[in-house]
Amino acid sequence: MDITDTSLQPILILLAAAVLAVVACRLLALPPIIGYLAVGLALGPHALGAVHDDVQTRHLAEFGVVFLMFSIGLEFSLSKLRVMRREVFGLGLSQVTLTILACVALALAVYGAAAWPVGLALGGVAAMSSTAIVSKLLAERQELDTPHGRSIVGVLLFQDLAVVPLLIMVPVLGQPAGEIGAAIAMALAKAVFVLAVLLLAGPRIMRAWFGVVARRKSTELFVLNVLLVILAMAFLTSLAGLSLALGGFLAGMLISETQYRYQVEDEIKPFRDVLLGLFFVTVGMMLDLRLVLNQAWLVVLLLVLLVGFKFALIGFLARAFGATSGAALRAALALAQGGEFGFVLLAQAGAVGVVPDATRQPLLAAMILSMMATPFLIGASNRIVLRFATSEWMLRSLEMHRVAVESLETERHVIILGYGRNGQHVARLLDAEGVRYVALDLDTERVREATRAGDTVVFADCARREALIAAGILRAAAVVITFADSAAAVRVLAHIQSLNASVPVIARARADADIVRLSAAGASEIVPEAFESGLMLASHALVWVGVPLNRVERRVRAVRDEHYGLLRGLFHGASDDAETVEVAQPRLHTVTLTGNARAVGKTLAEIGLDDIGVQVKAVRRPGAARRLAPEEAGVLEEGDVVVLLGVPERLAAAESRLLER
Repeated sequence: MDITDTSLQPILILLAAAVLAVVACRLLALPPIIGYLAVGLALGPHALGAVHDDVQTRHLAEFGVVFLMFSIGLEFSLSKLRVMRREVFGLGLSQVTLTILACVALALAVYGAAAWPVGLALGGVAAMSSTAIVSKLLAERQELDTPHGRSIVGVLLFQDLAVVPLLIMVPVLGQPAGEIGAAIAMALAKAVFVLAVLLLAGPRIMRAWFGVVARRKSTELFVLNVLLVILAMAFLTSLAGLSLALGGFLAGMLISETQYRYQVEDEIKPFRDVLLGLFFVTVGMMLDLRLVLNQAWLVVLLLVLLVGFKFALIGFLARAFGATSGAALRAALALAQGGEFGFVLLAQAGAVGVVPDATRQPLLAAMILSMMATPFLIGASNRIVLRFATSEWMLRSLEMHRVAVESLETERHVIILGYGRNGQHVARLLDAEGVRYVALDLDTERVREATRAGDTVVFADCARREALIAAGILRAAAVVITFADSAAAVRVLAHIQSLNASVPVIARARADADIVRLSAAGASEIVPEAFESGLMLASHALVWVGVPLNRVERRVRAVRDEHYGLLRGLFHGASDDAETVEVAQPRLHTVTLTGNARAVGKTLAEIGLDDIGVQVKAVRRPGAARRLAPEEAGVLEEGDVVVLLGVPERLAAAESRLLER
């Protein structure tokens, strides 16, 4: 049998191209969606023809939409809607409604009274923005909790909800004009009936059934059951004459009411991502480049109309709902593109003949181009806002003023970046020892509550240089990075290194792979979560099996001494009397060498700090990729930070020996 004659060849080509495209997108820091679209465009029937846009491919792609709608249903929460009701049912509802009305009005003006189904279909398409791209970019930029981030999330959430009735209405728009109203009413009635039956009886049945499956303690069985529920619900809605995607949404809603929703989300994510990727490949395959190139002027016109109209509408509505000009501009930039559900609705409209192919192809190209431009628009949003939003400068200045007020009278304080659970623990310990601190956080609710409680925390973005300067980075004793996002931590470390390379930075690492990256970026010490949790688990296990407590403490201290070089000598047993031994305990101290310091131009051996009982733990050299061990330091240079370990009176003598002429 000739392998080239089997159906395996196009699948292998598709998978290989998708892998390469996603790798390229990762290297370029672009969303994988762009890679999938490019693969479909290049390999589809209108280009190289390596993969055919057949019925089987479309069915698999439709399953991708089912799983995407399932994920949205899984995230559906009445409490979340209540908290964000202003953004969702105010800004989001207004944006979707006005977009659809504008498209209907345009269709009526151009084609006459009979063209309202075309306007409704195209309005639903244009109203959608890309949840997958925008939410991912906002999360990476730590902007989900900002004022503009909440507006964006609220609009995206309503768009996702609006997809449900649109998926019901668009397929019936191709019927004769006199029957459309009755068909829409019938489809909506069936949807309401199915929804009512499932929501009334479904949660109880779902909780009981998932309880039976979970008690078997089989991951394989659990995943199979989730797939069964999703596909069964999609099948039931299709029997009722509704879309498969609606069934996926309802399945997600039912499971979201059980205690298994988070496990379900983790288990189903690989299936969802793979099938959704295939959906975007099929979207790229739908695009006929020759037709688009022949109508390039129409593509550009539709791109300008789509992005320009949504940008103006969302910016205006955001301002009308109380957003500042800067937040409104950021929201408009983030939501001006087309979205993945727009592709679904456009495909449905094309299948029933509502939108002719001559219009569908240029609009499809305009939507793809708008999505490809989104990462660059969001990346440049700060520069754009500062250039065109005059109030942004004042708000930024007020924000920096609040930070500066909190840190103005502090000297040798600690700056805590992020005031979540870990940041608050750090603040409590510092406060107990009388060490002053300033914490920066972007969660307005958390900042408000903590400020009321008397904590020194302010609303500010620690990724901005001016926020670090206002927090007193030039006179701080240390900086603690409490969030586990290593990419964001590296950006913050770059600013800290350029502003004050001598300040010690303690960073948190979620995985061991982040340790080298953070150390190279300038972190003085990295605390890996896996190491500390493993150490604590082992210490408790040793105690419970009968190992004496003091021996466990010595063992933990030895392991920590080996892992954290800078903390050697700082861990004391429970039997130590803190009041009597505190003065005699060794501690860390840093000395920055100025241009006229005695140690500049000499080696550590020549200075002889060992003679006075002080140990050199490390040397931090400006421009070096990592902290230098004492034997690596060589001749000391101006700007070097020498990290010493010793008792206080000997540290004072060592500092004098390093600095005095």
